Parts: sequence; structure tokens; C-alpha cells
Amino acid sequence: MINNKLLLNVYESHKFGAKISTQLLYGEEFKILSKNKKCIKIKNLFDNYSGYIKYNNFIKRFEPTHKVFKLKTIIFKKPFNKNITKKFLSFASKISVIQKQNKFVEFEKNKWIKEKDLKNIKAVENNFVKIVKRFLGIRYVWGGKTCNGIDCSALLQLIFFYNNKFYPRDTGDQLKFHRKNKNSKIFKKGDIIFWKGHVAVCLNKKSLIHAYGPKKKVIIMNIKNTILEIREKSKLEVIGIKNINDI
Repeated sequence: MINNKLLLNVYESHKFGAKISTQLLYGEEFKILSKNKKCIKIKNLFDNYSGYIKYNNFIKRFEPTHKVFKLKTIIFKKPFNKNITKKFLSFASKISVIQKQNKFVEFEKNKWIKEKDLKNIKAVENNFVKIVKRFLGIRYVWGGKTCNGIDCSALLQLIFFYNNKFYPRDTGDQLKFHRKNKNSKIFKKGDIIFWKGHVAVCLNKKSLIHAYGPKKKVIIMNIKNTILEIREKSKLEVIGIKNINDI
């Protein structure tokens, strides 16, 4: 099945008040594992992550042609700037273009977005910094993966998801997915630092970026200061250092 909701929450369990564990972007594929009158248990076909959703009206066929490269792209009722809505598609959402007009594209009936906000579905962004810096200042939200809120593992996963490459959802699985360990004293661009339940990626030899709960947002920080702060405030030590290319 294909998620044709602009954003779909996936919950940890079927019980009322369950926490959000992740989200499905528009165009993501999933498999139905089981269902009842209240919810559906699904498995995300990108990362095999499972959980529960509350909707049951989806589409079965979908051939994406483009994906959103902007942090969010506003949806218009018609292909003109004055017909703006309050709705949007999030970064890395996948769409199928129906038609083009006035530098807009239609992806559903009466749903238009600006063509300049899109890239071809096969496009690859080799500079991960261009992806993660889009989320600077976005608030930290457990289970989130959009401009409305994002968590640390989703910020990392979106680098790979956008480039059509498999990468796990949770930090523990992400740590295991990498083949090599790195020296803990020398950092460089693309190094990934793991703590229990947390992850950050280095922008260069001095700075990292992460969705950091204590700061309640995506933030750039000094690498050594971050390691000390997490050690002192959260009592956590670094448990692994990998590199974004070692998979």
C-alpha cells in the first residue's frame, strides 16, 4: 500500500494514547500485517519498521516521478500563487506528476506544488550537509521526521532515504548497520557519533549537528563540548563512531 496522506503518524501500539514511534511521508510504501476496526498494524517497506496507524483509505498503485527537496513545499488549489492552502508536503515526500502548468505541477486533483521545489525521483544529493542543515532550528519531537518536528535518528535516516538507500530507523540498529569503527579522538566531516538512544553527525572536525532533546531543537554544537555535556548531564558515553560512507 502507498501512504497518500500528507503525513501519517505511526504509533508504538494499538492502545489509546500510545506514543508516536515514527511517521510515514507522502508516497511511502508499507505492508499491512494485520487490522481490526480501530487500527492497522503495518511494516514500512523502506526500513522494515513496524507500528500502528489509524487510517484505512490508501492507494495500491503508485509510480513516483519526483521528490520534494525543500524543507516543505506549500500546496496550491490551482497553479497560481494566490491559490495557496495551509497544507504542505514535507522534505523527501515522493509524488507522481500528473501535469505541469505555470511552473507548477499537479500531483493529485486540485493539489499543485511549485516545480522548483522538486527533484527527479532518481536524483542523489552527495553532500549530506545540504540535507541536514535544512532542519536547523526545527524542534525536537520523538518519532518526528518533518519540519513540524524531528528526532535524532530520523535526521540521519533522511539523508539515506532521500538518496533511495536503505538505512534503519532507530539508533541501535543504525549503529549495528555500519561495518567499521573509527578512532574516537579524530573527527571529520561525515563521522557519526552514537550514544545509547542518541546520534549526531559531524559537519567538520569541530562541529556536529543533531536533533537534541535537551535543547529542544536541531542544533549545531562543538563536538568535544557535546560529548562532555552528554556525559555530565545524561551520564552517557559514546558507544560508537562510524562514518556516513562506511555501509
